[in-house]
Amino acid sequence: MPSPRKYKRVVVKIGSSLFARDNRKLDTALISNIAKQVSDLIKQGKEVVVVSSGAIALGMSILKLANRPKELRGLQAAAAIGQHELMYVYKLAFKKYGYNCAQLLLTWDDFLGARYANAKHTLDTLIKLNCVPIINENDTVATEEIKFGDNDRLSALVSILVGADLLIILSDVEGLLDKNNKIIRQVDKITAGIKTLACPTNKKTCVGGMVTKLEAARIAVEGGIPCVIARGHRKRIISQLTHNPFCQGTIFLPLKKIKS
Repeated sequence: MPSPRKYKRVVVKIGSSLFARDNRKLDTALISNIAKQVSDLIKQGKEVVVVSSGAIALGMSILKLANRPKELRGLQAAAAIGQHELMYVYKLAFKKYGYNCAQLLLTWDDFLGARYANAKHTLDTLIKLNCVPIINENDTVATEEIKFGDNDRLSALVSILVGADLLIILSDVEGLLDKNNKIIRQVDKITAGIKTLACPTNKKTCVGGMVTKLEAARIAVEGGIPCVIARGHRKRIISQLTHNPFCQGTIFLPLKKIKS
């Protein structure tokens, strides 16, 4: 693995489970903490892209829905209501530390042809401007993500798109657990045995769980990007993992040689 200073461009995925407490209220303190860590890293010369879930969960809170809508139209409506509120909180959080943020809503089509290049150019320009890109799946029009997975796979594709040095997936779990509920600190290869350790989520506000996180890790490592799955509630988790991705959670090592 490269030395800590080599992790310059980092993609951080924030899961819905981090935002949705028991009362389904948005955890603004958590977002403020994330904004501070990202801002500190930018000041150190790092480049950070955030892939953030939370629009549907926040929309559910605003609509006072106890359970995640089952019909597609309900999910899309919740996303439409929650997305601008989510970005407003991010805007205030980053403004506090002197940085702007920008919203990018992507679909799988944006990773094809000319749209892929356009997305890459936009992200590269935002990064050069020290503006933090906040990316989410465009839930109001896309059906693939809502049906089959959270933003985990999207974060892996974004990592490849921007040529990231590291993908950090933050959730409410410490990492990948073995059959004895102990954390597996390092995965050299995602085997069939590793996949059996994942189980679908039963949370009311989000989808995906460890199944989609392992799929995201697979996409990332096949693209030559190390991936870490860790608990996002730790106070300095992003900063710690950016400087030493072996210190917390589970790290998945890339299959290709990492660029120097």
